[in-house]
Amino acid sequence: MNAKKCFKNCTFTVSALNSLLKGAISFSMEFLNVEDVQKKLEEAGYIPSREIATVVYLAGATCKPVLVEGPAGVGKTELAKAVAANLGRELVRLQCYEGLDEAKALYEWEYAKQLLYSQLVKEKIHEVILDAKTLQEAVDKIAQQDNAFFSERFILARPLLKAISSEKPVVLLIDEVDKSDPEFEAFLLELLSDFQVTIPEIGTRKAVTIPFVFLTSNNYRDMSDALKRRCIHLYIDYPEKTLEKRIVTKKIPGINETLANKVVDTVSDIRNLDLKKKPCISETIDWANSLIALQVEELSPEIVHDTLNMIVKYRSDMEMVKDSDVLNLKG
Repeated sequence: MNAKKCFKNCTFTVSALNSLLKGAISFSMEFLNVEDVQKKLEEAGYIPSREIATVVYLAGATCKPVLVEGPAGVGKTELAKAVAANLGRELVRLQCYEGLDEAKALYEWEYAKQLLYSQLVKEKIHEVILDAKTLQEAVDKIAQQDNAFFSERFILARPLLKAISSEKPVVLLIDEVDKSDPEFEAFLLELLSDFQVTIPEIGTRKAVTIPFVFLTSNNYRDMSDALKRRCIHLYIDYPEKTLEKRIVTKKIPGINETLANKVVDTVSDIRNLDLKKKPCISETIDWANSLIALQVEELSPEIVHDTLNMIVKYRSDMEMVKDSDVLNLKG
């Protein structure tokens, strides 16, 4: 096996992966270095910090999942989308929620289809056991045909099974994993550690290809130590002003530079208030777009007052911003 080629495409089996890791062999999957990650993500419309680019590079080099935590709206999901777009991979997304179980995340057994097949081959079953002299012999003959009734043809693949069954490597996004139950989080451990899943009807399924895995969390609850051990941890916070200005001008190419600077500065000042929900990057971009739609070239207290709904999402936060000196709206 050509180890370098195998690692580049990340299409090896779990046993091959373990062998490579034990031999201390490490190759980047798709990226040359950290700078290459930064360049390629920017080409995909995502401007990463040095830390983000480093984590993505290491995840690609080791095929280790990335657990991305941070406030809502700072670009956690967009990071996975950008990696998928740049690598030319399909993005397989599992949106987590309370009560999510294996049937929705891994696979669904199509009982109706299985029953239909059983009815259609009823006469054939009779032929199989026709020469059986005892009940035990008849049961043994039917047992020999188990594969006809318990096989992949009756499995409807959900995101997790789809990701590890794909002939071509994919990017697997397990979004808002913190909203799922602890029991589901425990179920994920087998997938994240060995890239395999156990299906009671047909046994253990190992990955055909190793997906590039991102898990996102808005800190709704703490993730277990067991889950964190299996992942590279990345915390994305609200960006520094310089980075946020680059993001705004990247997402809105025609924006006036002075307006972009003022928008970012104002949002940054608002975040320093003790708000229930601080404005995120996506809200900064939404606000900038709304100002352009209003043909605003320069911010004023009146314009900010009229468009504050684009930034602030709670009434209590709205009153706090209006009563503060940040926007010069007081009085």
